[in-house]
Amino acid sequence: MSLAKKNLTAVDFAHKRAFVRVDFNVPTKDGVIGDDTRIRAALPTLQHILQAGGCAVVASHLGRPKGQVVEELRMQPVAEHLQKLLPAVSVHAVAAIRGEEAEAAAKELKSGEVLLLENLRFDPGETKNDPQLAADLAKLADVFVQDAFGTCHRAHASTAGVPSLLKPAVAGCLLEKEIEAFRLAFETPKHPVVAVIGGAKVSDKIMVLESLLQKVDCVLIGGGMAYTFLAAQGIAIGSSLCENDKLEVAKAVMTTAQERGVEILLPVDHLVADAFAEDANTQVIAGDLPDGWMGLDIGSQTIDLYADKLRSASTVVWNGPMGVFEMEAFSQGTSAIAQVLATSSCLSVVGGGDSVAAIKKNQVESKISHISTGGGAFLEMLEGKILPGIAALDPA
Repeated sequence: MSLAKKNLTAVDFAHKRAFVRVDFNVPTKDGVIGDDTRIRAALPTLQHILQAGGCAVVASHLGRPKGQVVEELRMQPVAEHLQKLLPAVSVHAVAAIRGEEAEAAAKELKSGEVLLLENLRFDPGETKNDPQLAADLAKLADVFVQDAFGTCHRAHASTAGVPSLLKPAVAGCLLEKEIEAFRLAFETPKHPVVAVIGGAKVSDKIMVLESLLQKVDCVLIGGGMAYTFLAAQGIAIGSSLCENDKLEVAKAVMTTAQERGVEILLPVDHLVADAFAEDANTQVIAGDLPDGWMGLDIGSQTIDLYADKLRSASTVVWNGPMGVFEMEAFSQGTSAIAQVLATSSCLSVVGGGDSVAAIKKNQVESKISHISTGGGAFLEMLEGKILPGIAALDPA
């Protein structure tokens, strides 16, 4: 199934209300927004709709209220912050998700105005994809716009239910960028395609690896998961993290890669420590690791090996750190990947908390082709899954 979906240009928004699903799940404390990146990311979509003569009924979840009203998770502070970001626009908020109050507020909207609904997850029907909630939300508008990639892997009322009822259902600017990045990386990629996969556990990335082996030319493996692969090859890994119950899985992945002609590179040297601590004793060791020492980052030879492979790539997809990135002493490998991608002319698609954090820490955001806004959704796309929130949109 093609990822291509209709976008904002397919709709005449003049005198129409658009139901816009956004991801305004931002950190708040005492009514103050800690990081407004996700709110700013939705502005191009909202501005397009408003400038085209439409108005927007905006909906998001905030936190995990689990179907209950939680006062500190109300959307009012988000509405106030959105008003500051759109000073020339009238931004309204309603303390309801559906029903008479929400319907009245939506009907009163004028062209060029925005209405922010209450936290969707205050209603238990949201996460259950309740058909009645979807129908009630669909009543509020004339067209559906999906711009919350981070929730597209959830079959919720607002992400999958509403777009199945409210047509046309199209992708907003943010989602369109996500879809286009994956399309370029996997549907029509320039070869060679290299995937950089890290993180602690093989079990978290089995489906990702199995999917990537059908699409890429080379996989660079780092992080704790590398030691399960090394152990599966009979290499001593000292006290490093290892999923002994996944050794056969690691062997199967290597066999499949060989059969498909996909190169898999594993670390050849390691920054090891005698304890899982920032101030532990460290050394760099190539080959077998001695007992009592654990690999917490890739070594300099591996950094050079991986950097050379990345420099020769035309397309790179990166998910997961190369070491214990949250400890400064073991962040060098992950930062090195970020720096190499920043100087490369390849198409680079990056997703996952630590990988994105490394990009930001190294201040190279502008040098990366696409930084994904969705952690779980990005991972499921890498696994080759069709996301419910995207599947429900109209095909291009």
